[in-house]
Amino acid sequence: MTDTARARKLADRIRVVVAETLQRRIKDPRLGYVTITDTRVTGDLREATVFYTVYGDDQEREASAAALESAKGVLRSEVGRQTGVRFTPTLTFVPDALPENARTIDDLLARAKASDEQVREASSGAAYAGEADPYRKPADEADEDGEGTRA
Repeated sequence: MTDTARARKLADRIRVVVAETLQRRIKDPRLGYVTITDTRVTGDLREATVFYTVYGDDQEREASAAALESAKGVLRSEVGRQTGVRFTPTLTFVPDALPENARTIDDLLARAKASDEQVREASSGAAYAGEADPYRKPADEADEDGEGTRA
């Protein structure tokens, strides 16, 4: 039986420990501006996947990935020391797809805005096909029934 609340708490703690350790103890010059975005732990608490983003170009991303792989042992021992769990989870670093997804969403929103602008321009001089207000009103229904208002 897995305890998802415990796995979530451990994942949050691992995220904080890894971020602080990267900031304070790891002095690798290849390590760029790395941000730990999320951590997920398996139900048996044996494996932890750490998602990260790197600010920079592809070369800086590759260098930071290599620096994280080389610092994996130090990070795992620090996680074990600060969490106090019986078995320290193995760490796997995965680049987060969040920036690419955000860029894709921004592109889609820009395309939708341009399309809306085209529709707005095309409809600016258009007129109604019928009346401006095609809906019946209660006063109109009374007139059709022959019951108009009496004075």
